[in-house]
Amino acid sequence: MKILTTAKKVVDVELTLHVENGAIVEDGLQYVINAWDENAVEASVQLKENNGAETTLVSIGGSDNTDMIRKCYAMGIDNGIHIDDPALEKADSFVFARVLQKVYEAGEYDLVITGKQAQDTDNGQTGIILAEILGIPCVSNVVAIDVIDDANIKVSRLGDMGTEIIDVSLPAVITVSDSINEPRLPAMRGIMMAKKKKIQVMDLAGLGTSYDEVSGGSLTSEVIAFMASETRQAGQKFEGDAVEITAKVVDLLANEAKVF
Repeated sequence: MKILTTAKKVVDVELTLHVENGAIVEDGLQYVINAWDENAVEASVQLKENNGAETTLVSIGGSDNTDMIRKCYAMGIDNGIHIDDPALEKADSFVFARVLQKVYEAGEYDLVITGKQAQDTDNGQTGIILAEILGIPCVSNVVAIDVIDDANIKVSRLGDMGTEIIDVSLPAVITVSDSINEPRLPAMRGIMMAKKKKIQVMDLAGLGTSYDEVSGGSLTSEVIAFMASETRQAGQKFEGDAVEITAKVVDLLANEAKVF
């Protein structure tokens, strides 16, 4: 089984972000691997260890994506592909999906594993769009993967009514929840070996395509501006007799908050 896994570089959301003039202030920002993608990498490595799968990671972004790819190497990924092209700086989910389509078709993969969503945009669309473009099955929000044979897997996903068990014919795309596993911490030996491994770097031309061919000239969505969230007003604290407090709260809800 050949597995293609995706990884996106995102802003560390544990940091305090500042917005000025509709843009995020870049000074002092740190970038990390998207949390859900880290779960996807772990899922791929487990399939490698338990079922002998061959794993390949693809990441789209600038030169600073290299460290992230090497971290995935240290976790156990076999091969790394880095799509580095300035034209993709403002790409949307459809463009990214079409770039991944080219990578998929070049490698003839059996299974694509992506994170359910990215922690910077929370769109959760790219993997699903990729499956639609390729015309292959897709299951989202997956929390378990079991290999039946070379042509079939069984997955569990979190649905609206509980956990759903689904038989999936390969090739297929699955997007994984952060509940599927706990990503491993790379061992020192893996980190040292990752420093020496080759990363295949290419731009769109090297991938055999162009910005227009991946629909870059007709974006379906665009980020216009960022806005800081409104600061919530401090709440009121009441002390004293329960009956008096209740009367005050009801009065405020009715006359100030206009809840009733």
